[in-house]
Amino acid sequence: MSFDATREAARRRDEADPLSSFRERFALPDDLYMDGNSLGPLSSDAERTLDRVVDEWREQGIRGWTDGDPPWFEYAESLGERLAPLVGARGDEVVVANSTTVNVHTLVATFYDLLEGTPKILVDELDFPTDHYAVRAQLRQRGLDPDEHLVQVESRDGRTIAAEDVVRAMDAHDVGLAFLPSVLYRSGQLLDVERIARAADERGVLLGLDLAHSVGVVPHDLSALGVDFAVWCHYKYLSAGPGAVAGLYVNREHHGVTPALAGWWGHEKGTQFEMNMEYTPAESAGAFQIGTVPMLAAAPLEGALDVVEEAGIDAIREKSVALTDYLVSLVDERVLECDVGTPREASRRGGHVAVEHPEGDRISRALKERGVVVDFRPPNVVRVCPAPLYVGFEDVWRVVDHLRDIVETRGYEAFDTRGGGVS
Repeated sequence: MSFDATREAARRRDEADPLSSFRERFALPDDLYMDGNSLGPLSSDAERTLDRVVDEWREQGIRGWTDGDPPWFEYAESLGERLAPLVGARGDEVVVANSTTVNVHTLVATFYDLLEGTPKILVDELDFPTDHYAVRAQLRQRGLDPDEHLVQVESRDGRTIAAEDVVRAMDAHDVGLAFLPSVLYRSGQLLDVERIARAADERGVLLGLDLAHSVGVVPHDLSALGVDFAVWCHYKYLSAGPGAVAGLYVNREHHGVTPALAGWWGHEKGTQFEMNMEYTPAESAGAFQIGTVPMLAAAPLEGALDVVEEAGIDAIREKSVALTDYLVSLVDERVLECDVGTPREASRRGGHVAVEHPEGDRISRALKERGVVVDFRPPNVVRVCPAPLYVGFEDVWRVVDHLRDIVETRGYEAFDTRGGGVS
């Protein structure tokens, strides 16, 4: 069948969409909000659970730690149990804690300390920068030169990372630990985690993953694949709010190990308030909590998970693939001056699409002026994220229509070239 690029066809697809009603539960700050891969909008569900915790604080004070619903003392673990199905883990393998970068530090440090000698850490050159900052810092803490002990898998095209290149790098170097993203933040490529995990296991390489750009839009199967640890944030596809508490996974095989960054909230729960000076780690992922659970930064996640559980992660993924397929096809059909930097195969694509143009920065600002919220990533990528719970096919059609007009009329020339700033 030929591709139908008409607006009417998009409307028909929205009418048949079983997830379309979820849109009503989100407060969209702009007409076309396509930046949920950076910050998801507020849902009525997230607002409800945040309000409840505020009420508990007001009415119960310190008693909220034991009398909250659920008790605050066990809140991080209870949220972890609910998150576990989204990442394919057992309930005790997941906890909400800290920030994503803090979790990178504590998990990379902990797992590197499990290795004998000073093997190398494998990353890729297209990672989100914070991952490299943290890994390099941990190597320096051990008196190791990051330039000598960090192996970077190079990209063949500047957009993607080939799984075979990851495996080849494991074979070519003394790699003890690999830390890789599930989805590349710029291009939206979904890495072949299954193949990489299998190769790591065969070679005795510990594997950690950064799932920040996939949790809530791509199902995972961490336990079955034998992934050792993972980190992620909740403010993107899960819409848990700016600065929401982060999440982490530690395979049950490693429970009981002492975290490199130990803190009192990761202590074994039964004796935590005995205030012993000797640290006893929890026999779960909960051991990697450092400080007290930040209730006001965690509460919106509870309601956000209500939405995701009701919709179902498989249905979310199915619609995400359909929306990104549609977006790619529309750009190909209607905006010939732009390239798509995201893999065409659905199995290699996360939840956003990288639209490339030499004037990407100015195009992104021209779109925002029209109420189309996207973001820009250097050197030339306009990231467009049709998040499945609040974006429809007609929305995507309208975004591409704006994009086409801006490019064809060179409307981006109304904006100055800039060298930095928040995008």
